[in-house]
Amino acid sequence: MLIIGIDDAGRGPLIGPMILAGVLLNKNGETFLKKHDVKDSKMLMHPSRIRLAKIIKESSLGYKVVKTSAEQIDKSLKSKINLNTLEAMNVAEVINALNDEKKKIKVVVDCPSVNIKAWHSTLLSYVKNTYNLQVVCEHKADVHHIAVAAASILAKVAREEEVSKLKKQYGNIGSGYPSDPDTKSFLKKHGKQLKNSGIFRKTWSTWKKLYPDAKQKTLF
Repeated sequence: MLIIGIDDAGRGPLIGPMILAGVLLNKNGETFLKKHDVKDSKMLMHPSRIRLAKIIKESSLGYKVVKTSAEQIDKSLKSKINLNTLEAMNVAEVINALNDEKKKIKVVVDCPSVNIKAWHSTLLSYVKNTYNLQVVCEHKADVHHIAVAAASILAKVAREEEVSKLKKQYGNIGSGYPSDPDTKSFLKKHGKQLKNSGIFRKTWSTWKKLYPDAKQKTLF
């Protein structure tokens, strides 16, 4: 049986895209990556992630990276598609791309929702063919499964590449997370000027508090 591991990076930031990655491995591939000390990306320094990402891509049977921009996230939320559903759609896109329908595959996803059962059901509604798949959703799957750890590394490296591009274009945006002092400073200094640039998630409460909608201002 083959395995597809799936994980995300950049789900919570105010600035930049959310990245989802999937890695398709056989048993030998899992053993090989374990020997190279592949683990949850949060447990690795970024130079190690970059080095391992190359090894993962070269040794896997396939991989898929899906990028969702801040603007796309805002559009989804405004059209009543919440972040969990959007992520389920992206996970399904990864599964559909990597699914070899001639072989049995176990899919392990690091579940973004508190309600695993409901999210699992939502995910399956977007997967094209499930007859050869065993789909498992878990919390902290990136800690317990090599394939998911490998996916977490690809997702994190891709997210950092996107952040680097934004820094080259706009200056020091920090990590993009609302709690980052550099990100807060960038938002206060440049948010109004760059509000239509597409880099901010303007449906986030951090943005709304600093730049309330004109309709909200006149409400009282």
